[in-house]
Amino acid sequence: MATAPLLKPNNRILSIDALRGFDMFFISGGGTFLVLLEGKTGWEFVDTVAQQLEHPAWNGFTFYDFIFPLFLFIAGVSLSFSLSSGREKGFPTKQLYKKVFVRMLILICLGILYKNAPIAFFEPSQIRFGSVLGRIGFACFVTCLLYLNFSYIHRFFWVAGILLAYYAALFLVPVPGYGAGDLSFEGNLVGWFDRNFMPGRLLQKTYDELAILTQFPALCLTVLGTAAGDTLRGAMPPLLKIRRMVTYGVIAIAVALLWQMHFPINKHLWSSSFILLTGGMAFLSMALFYWIIDVLGYKRWAFFFQVIGINSLAIYLAYRFIDFNYTSRLLFEGLYSPLTEQWHSVAQALGALLLVWLFMYVLYRKKIFLKI
Repeated sequence: MATAPLLKPNNRILSIDALRGFDMFFISGGGTFLVLLEGKTGWEFVDTVAQQLEHPAWNGFTFYDFIFPLFLFIAGVSLSFSLSSGREKGFPTKQLYKKVFVRMLILICLGILYKNAPIAFFEPSQIRFGSVLGRIGFACFVTCLLYLNFSYIHRFFWVAGILLAYYAALFLVPVPGYGAGDLSFEGNLVGWFDRNFMPGRLLQKTYDELAILTQFPALCLTVLGTAAGDTLRGAMPPLLKIRRMVTYGVIAIAVALLWQMHFPINKHLWSSSFILLTGGMAFLSMALFYWIIDVLGYKRWAFFFQVIGINSLAIYLAYRFIDFNYTSRLLFEGLYSPLTEQWHSVAQALGALLLVWLFMYVLYRKKIFLKI
């Protein structure tokens, strides 16, 4: 835990924190609250939103599939600012490598703790080593290497090369018993690779979507995020920045929709079409938030999300290790108990979300930020 001065609006692009907070909102209880509303209000719109907060069984796409890719993208946006700042301050490149490498190791360890607590130290086969935090750490480290050694344009070529190589591997490398190009749940190359080379427990038994091979397409989102970061840092007029990000977003989505006709959009496999679709959506989301908050100046509405976004690691870990639902029941059950029973879980989830936000607000006011 570290303390830091409260960052003033003129020293920070607020839309980055707001978009990160919007993303974390769905992880820190907002998604649960909306899902629990399904079938209770009688409003078709609410039910449609709730259905978008569940992952497809295999191929396909819902809004919930966008949450983690968006965070990887925003990590790249922030990395652009931090690495550029380090360079401007004269930090040696090796020092920047070391800092990001150590951060990766810490995130991997925190990710293992998050996914396995209490950890079965004496049964390593029961430990899940793949994690969200570990993926963020690895993606940021590789992106750091690319960012400090390759130009803006060359990093796009790296993204194209990785996504094409991943595509070729899944279609050309034969899987024993299934052959090449089998993208089924049982016969895909990712699953075979996980079963043979990934230690510990696999979440989906036959594979783990946060294991080895999928690390490579996933890190492309962070690399793409650095392009958005460089655009936001640039000296060009704000509307030109928006136009550039929108252009990148539209191109990425168009290519994704074409590619998915042969390589389906699939979050479980982190397919190349999935990466481009979510990367394109992330560019458009960043452009939209930047336009509304930093260009037009509509900032008050975003404060709710900024409080969450400026301390994203803290809220992620807090939601895992603090039982906000239990506290919500203790504090608010007397208020919602007169409601019909079907609404109890909804009210409890809303209370938990309120407690999470208030907890983050206290950290914000105390200028306490969890940094690695």
